[in-house]
Amino acid sequence: MKTTPQTRPQTWSVLFILILALGGLLRLLDLTDPPLDFHTSRQLRNSIVARDIYYNALPSATDEQRQLATSFANSVGKYEPPVIETIVAYSYFLTGGENIAIARVWETFFWLAAGVALFDLMRRTTNPWAALIALAYYFVLPFSVEVSRSFQPDPLMTSAFVIGIYFLYRWSEDNSPLLSGEGLGVRSTWKWAILAAVFLGFATFVKIVIAFFVGAAAISLVLFTLGKDFWKSKQVWVMAAIMVIPALLFYVVLGSGRSTEYFFAWTVALMKLITSTDFYTKWLAFLGTLFGLVILFLSIAGALIAPTRLRWLLVSLWIGYLLYGLTLPFQMYTHSYYHIQLIPILALGLAVVLHPLTESVADMGGVRSAGFIALVLAVIGFQSYVSRSVLVAESFRHEPEFWSSVGEAIPADAKVIALTQDYGYRLMLYGWRKVDLWPLATELSATRNPDKDNAAQFDDLTADKDYFLVTLFGQLDKQPGLKEILAAYPIAAEGDGYILYDLR
Repeated sequence: MKTTPQTRPQTWSVLFILILALGGLLRLLDLTDPPLDFHTSRQLRNSIVARDIYYNALPSATDEQRQLATSFANSVGKYEPPVIETIVAYSYFLTGGENIAIARVWETFFWLAAGVALFDLMRRTTNPWAALIALAYYFVLPFSVEVSRSFQPDPLMTSAFVIGIYFLYRWSEDNSPLLSGEGLGVRSTWKWAILAAVFLGFATFVKIVIAFFVGAAAISLVLFTLGKDFWKSKQVWVMAAIMVIPALLFYVVLGSGRSTEYFFAWTVALMKLITSTDFYTKWLAFLGTLFGLVILFLSIAGALIAPTRLRWLLVSLWIGYLLYGLTLPFQMYTHSYYHIQLIPILALGLAVVLHPLTESVADMGGVRSAGFIALVLAVIGFQSYVSRSVLVAESFRHEPEFWSSVGEAIPADAKVIALTQDYGYRLMLYGWRKVDLWPLATELSATRNPDKDNAAQFDDLTADKDYFLVTLFGQLDKQPGLKEILAAYPIAAEGDGYILYDLR
């Protein structure tokens, strides 16, 4: 794009700050609403783990509180190190207690930091205006706003990944021949190499699924930069060690049992899905609901026409995404947050496509250029309004009180089995009660055990239980056999939204 008064750094710098501020503002709306707005079970799970860390560090906590908090935390799945949970738990001391706002502020900060790195990467490969429009997509896409502020490891993982990719790209750009001595160029590339490795290694440590993307990006840029002699570079081996060792120690050496359990439960057991064309149809349709299929295909086109270095990076990331999807097939069309990594990748490809378009607009000037700018602003404004509307559409502020009342209705020493939401996490977090779970009738359960009849196993599943709690009445209607059995038992307690059956 030609250098004009409108394209001077101070002009687009102001717009960059405004987009950054807009992205932050959207994510901080409805800040203190309970974490039931997006993938509830995952956010509640993190809240329970953070509570355990907080109460064990809180001097005024009682032994009973610590024991309960620890027992709750031990009952949830622990597949990743509690990085974000620890950050949030110790931040509770700043607010005088548990506060979901703390988690949202931290996640938003991480996403904004990654946005800064992403913008500079796009600006280095396209013009600032294409980068600004693509950055707006990264910030105001409704799915991006929801997922990037949610209390789970994925926003932190993706943010660290984006920053790591940025440094890896800078390493590739600034790299001098590494075998010709320790000149200035070599010393400068060591800086980028270490920074890239630290952030990419940290991203993989936070959540191992990003390894598909990290590995693909690292391999492609190393090969592009150094060619077949890459193995002679000390920097490559140092980067590999930093990126691999922390995650290897946690997931393979220390947590081999958990990792094996997860692999067999979510990959091996569901691998049959990838043999059906229906799987790919559902996958693509699901991506369309999150990102828009037009944007998806435009971004892929951008990956194919990008400048050589960026093309190597983007194509490798798409290959990594495909392998990732084939490894975790069920999540590809059921769990939206498993696609959070695509948001910055789509923005990068989109910037490439927008580059020639914005160049053409700059040459037009006058009414046509103003019309294009007005259209861009209208789209950004509309998407921002949709994002805001999604966040404030429903309030969950009544939920803690409800689950507290359910917890009070259950005797402290009672053994309870429940047909309830989110693996019983709501009851743990707000009612301070832990229950065993009655199996749900879901697509996942039907996929794994299509012929299983839970009602026929009622006596076995409820052995030694004192009560049967029902808070999920839609699920009860899906299991008429169970509903008929429970109708024969007396009701110990009942309220608006729950029934406690006495099994004794």
